[in-house]
Amino acid sequence: MFRSPTVAHAHCDLYCGVYDPAQAKIEAMSVLKSAQKYHETDDEVFRARAIKIKEERAELVKHHVMVLWADFFTEEHRKQFPELDDLVWRTLKQAGDAKKSVDPADGEKLVELIDQIAEIFWQTEKAKNMGVYPPNA
Repeated sequence: MFRSPTVAHAHCDLYCGVYDPAQAKIEAMSVLKSAQKYHETDDEVFRARAIKIKEERAELVKHHVMVLWADFFTEEHRKQFPELDDLVWRTLKQAGDAKKSVDPADGEKLVELIDQIAEIFWQTEKAKNMGVYPPNA
């Protein structure tokens, strides 16, 4: 009980991590659906809950995109896909915009940007051994 903890060293969160843009997409779809649900009712309590959920999910999108950016994508990927830096930046900014908005169009744009990140992710050799939900499975 009072032993010193064992220190583990890894280049990522989990030894040979399990990464997949599907996590970000699920949260982005929740952002979109929450914005849509907001407009489908006049119930102010329901609307407040929809906003709260949308904002939480938008933050989770940012988290999942940053994990991909920091722990999955490499310098070699940045060279192979020169649009990656800007794409990640625009996706993070869009998650913030969708968080502040109840316009479903902001959620749709966020989903589109995550799909673009997913396209790059699945083109990498590294993804073949890491993805949880491959597009053709």
